[in-house]
Amino acid sequence: MKIGIDARTILNPRKGDAIGIGHYTFQLIANILNLDKENEYVLFFDSKVRQKDVRKFQQKNVKIVFYPFSKYKNYLPGVYNEILMNLVLTKEKLDLLHVTSSDTRIPISYRGKVLTTFHDLGVYKIPDCYKSFVRTQKKSRKQFMANKSNHVVAVSETLKKDLMEIFKLPAERISVIYSGVDKRFFQKVNGNTKKIPRKFGINKKYILFLGTIEPAKNITRLLYAFSLFKDARMKKLGKEKCDYQLLLAGKSGWLAQDIKLIVKDLDLMTDVKFTDYVIGDELVPLFKHAEFFILPSLYEGFGTTILEAFATGTPAILGNMASVPEIAGEAAKLVNPLDTRGIARAMGEFANDVELRNGFAERGLERVRDFSWEKAARETLKLYGRLVD
Repeated sequence: MKIGIDARTILNPRKGDAIGIGHYTFQLIANILNLDKENEYVLFFDSKVRQKDVRKFQQKNVKIVFYPFSKYKNYLPGVYNEILMNLVLTKEKLDLLHVTSSDTRIPISYRGKVLTTFHDLGVYKIPDCYKSFVRTQKKSRKQFMANKSNHVVAVSETLKKDLMEIFKLPAERISVIYSGVDKRFFQKVNGNTKKIPRKFGINKKYILFLGTIEPAKNITRLLYAFSLFKDARMKKLGKEKCDYQLLLAGKSGWLAQDIKLIVKDLDLMTDVKFTDYVIGDELVPLFKHAEFFILPSLYEGFGTTILEAFATGTPAILGNMASVPEIAGEAAKLVNPLDTRGIARAMGEFANDVELRNGFAERGLERVRDFSWEKAARETLKLYGRLVD
């Protein structure tokens, strides 16, 4: 087989959805290449990527191809997609092209076989949580890729059902392949890493949120819930200050500034801290030193950070929407993300009961064993063979 994989999301993690998608693409490619030394692979990158950045992927059965240019806005998108991209793709005579994100568009005129991975359909399920032009753009691309693809990978059963409902795709055109979790999240950390939370203004026990600071993550309700939790906590302890802080880790997204204003309005400036973009080496210590993790999202197509919390032994409180119950199973405390008081109560329960936290931490470590990138790569390789045959 000769398989092409669109790898453009890997090396620009600060832009758009590339943190999650880029991580997925990197891990999938790395594990596939580790397993398969026989079939041919063509990895497509933008011209701005340097040769030294892609050396990690080079081996005998791999060819690196760079698209002619990367500054798409300087050219007519139609011209770029229909002529230059199509020429590059067609020249390789691929048996299958794997597009690792449904937000990535390929030429209409490309006639090769296409497999596309869908990671979420938030713009359809919670449309008000996106800018209007972003919503329009994402819907257009996802609809196009659903129609263009010979087959689709969904990262959860929930997402498969959404694909069937929204795009009317038949079940036989969709394969569910769960994503994995990076092995580094299972590693132990030493005491010196406590300086990482302190770097962000943390000087107490803390609750960790990890994700883009945007409406889809339901952070406004989280802040109001934390305010309720703080008041209840001080009353319980008979103290004037809360013994917990909330750390919101992740890059700023749409309406992030409005969210930060809410922190001021609730008088939580010393209690709530923001990290902005977090580099890879900081993630594991942030999880490990947290008392517990919270993710009250309104929608998740998969929820990689859930597995990261489980792998680090961090007990988790999660919103019970979309794929979250499917991925978490019984290994996390599930709450209605629309119920602010319910979120606050769950935070109080975790803060008050170390045995409760330890129980969820143990179940999380057990649950995360069901997910691995090697398993995802093996299932993807099997799918490649089935589609090419």
